Amino acid sequence: MKPTDTFKDRRETAAAAKARLLEQLAKRPAADDPAVLARAAERKAQAEARAAAAEAKRIAKETRLAEEVAAREAAAAAEIAARTAALEQAKADIVAAKAKRDERYAARKMRTGRR
Repeated sequence: MKPTDTFKDRRETAAAAKARLLEQLAKRPAADDPAVLARAAERKAQAEARAAAAEAKRIAKETRLAEEVAAREAAAAAEIAARTAALEQAKADIVAAKAKRDERYAARKMRTGRR
Protein backbone atom coordinates (compact mmCIF):
# COMPACT_ATOMS: atom_id res chain seq x y z
CA MET A 1 0.00 0.00 0.00
CA LYS A 2 1.35 3.36 -1.00
CA PRO A 3 0.51 6.62 0.71
CA THR A 4 -1.04 7.82 -2.56
CA ASP A 5 -3.53 4.94 -2.78
CA THR A 6 -7.13 5.95 -2.57
CA PHE A 7 -9.88 4.14 -0.75
CA LYS A 8 -10.99 2.64 -4.06
CA ASP A 9 -7.46 1.31 -4.75
CA ARG A 10 -7.26 -0.29 -1.31
CA ARG A 11 -10.69 -1.85 -1.71
CA GLU A 12 -9.75 -3.30 -5.12
CA THR A 13 -6.48 -4.68 -3.68
CA ALA A 14 -8.38 -6.32 -0.81
CA ALA A 15 -10.94 -7.79 -3.21
CA ALA A 16 -8.16 -9.21 -5.41
CA ALA A 17 -6.45 -10.76 -2.38
CA LYS A 18 -9.75 -12.30 -1.29
CA ALA A 19 -10.31 -13.67 -4.81
CA ARG A 20 -6.80 -15.26 -4.77
CA LEU A 21 -7.55 -16.92 -1.43
CA LEU A 22 -10.85 -18.27 -2.72
CA GLU A 23 -9.06 -19.65 -5.82
CA GLN A 24 -6.55 -21.40 -3.62
CA LEU A 25 -9.32 -22.94 -1.54
CA ALA A 26 -11.14 -24.05 -4.70
CA LYS A 27 -7.94 -25.73 -5.99
CA ARG A 28 -7.56 -27.62 -2.74
CA PRO A 29 -8.33 -31.35 -3.20
CA ALA A 30 -11.46 -32.78 -1.61
CA ALA A 31 -11.32 -34.81 1.59
CA ASP A 32 -12.16 -38.02 -0.29
CA ASP A 33 -9.38 -37.50 -2.86
CA PRO A 34 -7.07 -40.58 -2.99
CA ALA A 35 -3.95 -38.43 -2.56
CA VAL A 36 -5.41 -36.79 0.55
CA LEU A 37 -6.46 -40.17 1.94
CA ALA A 38 -3.00 -41.60 1.22
CA ARG A 39 -1.30 -38.70 3.03
CA ALA A 40 -3.66 -39.10 5.98
CA ALA A 41 -2.94 -42.84 6.14
CA GLU A 42 0.79 -42.14 5.97
CA ARG A 43 0.55 -39.59 8.79
CA LYS A 44 -1.47 -42.07 10.85
CA ALA A 45 1.10 -44.81 10.25
CA GLN A 46 3.91 -42.46 11.24
CA ALA A 47 2.07 -41.47 14.40
CA GLU A 48 1.49 -45.12 15.28
CA ALA A 49 5.17 -45.90 14.63
CA ARG A 50 6.21 -43.01 16.88
CA ALA A 51 3.84 -44.23 19.60
CA ALA A 52 5.18 -47.79 19.31
CA ALA A 53 8.77 -46.53 19.48
CA ALA A 54 7.96 -44.42 22.53
CA GLU A 55 6.31 -47.42 24.22
CA ALA A 56 9.30 -49.63 23.43
CA LYS A 57 11.62 -46.96 24.79
CA ARG A 58 9.54 -46.69 27.98
CA ILE A 59 9.55 -50.46 28.44
CA ALA A 60 13.31 -50.61 27.88
CA LYS A 61 13.82 -47.84 30.43
CA GLU A 62 11.62 -49.60 33.00
CA THR A 63 13.47 -52.87 32.39
CA ARG A 64 16.84 -51.16 32.79
CA LEU A 65 15.71 -49.50 36.00
CA ALA A 66 14.38 -52.82 37.34
CA GLU A 67 17.70 -54.48 36.54
CA GLU A 68 19.58 -51.68 38.30
CA VAL A 69 17.36 -52.05 41.38
CA ALA A 70 17.87 -55.83 41.37
CA ALA A 71 21.65 -55.36 41.05
CA ARG A 72 21.66 -52.88 43.94
CA GLU A 73 19.58 -55.24 46.07
CA ALA A 74 21.91 -58.14 45.27
CA ALA A 75 24.94 -56.00 46.13
CA ALA A 76 23.31 -54.96 49.40
CA ALA A 77 22.47 -58.58 50.25
CA ALA A 78 26.06 -59.60 49.50
CA GLU A 79 27.34 -56.76 51.69
CA ILE A 80 25.03 -57.83 54.53
CA ALA A 81 26.15 -61.45 54.17
CA ALA A 82 29.82 -60.42 54.21
CA ARG A 83 29.36 -58.23 57.27
CA THR A 84 27.37 -60.96 59.04
CA ALA A 85 30.12 -63.47 58.31
CA ALA A 86 32.73 -61.02 59.59
CA LEU A 87 30.71 -60.51 62.79
CA GLU A 88 30.32 -64.25 63.31
CA GLN A 89 34.07 -64.71 62.80
CA ALA A 90 34.79 -61.91 65.27
CA LYS A 91 32.46 -63.55 67.80
CA ALA A 92 34.17 -66.91 67.28
CA ASP A 93 37.60 -65.25 67.73
CA ILE A 94 36.45 -63.61 70.96
CA VAL A 95 35.05 -66.92 72.27
CA ALA A 96 38.30 -68.69 71.34
CA ALA A 97 40.39 -65.98 73.00
CA LYS A 98 38.30 -66.23 76.20
CA ALA A 99 38.61 -70.01 76.20
CA LYS A 100 42.38 -69.72 75.77
CA ARG A 101 42.54 -67.18 78.59
CA ASP A 102 40.43 -69.43 80.82
CA GLU A 103 42.80 -72.32 80.08
CA ARG A 104 45.77 -70.17 81.05
CA TYR A 105 44.07 -69.13 84.30
CA ALA A 106 43.14 -72.75 85.07
CA ALA A 107 46.70 -73.92 84.33
CA ARG A 108 48.13 -71.19 86.56
CA LYS A 109 45.73 -72.12 89.36
CA MET A 110 46.77 -75.74 89.02
CA ARG A 111 50.45 -74.81 89.16
CA THR A 112 50.04 -72.60 92.22
CA GLY A 113 47.66 -74.98 93.92
CA ARG A 114 44.81 -72.52 94.26
CA ARG A 115 41.26 -73.28 93.65
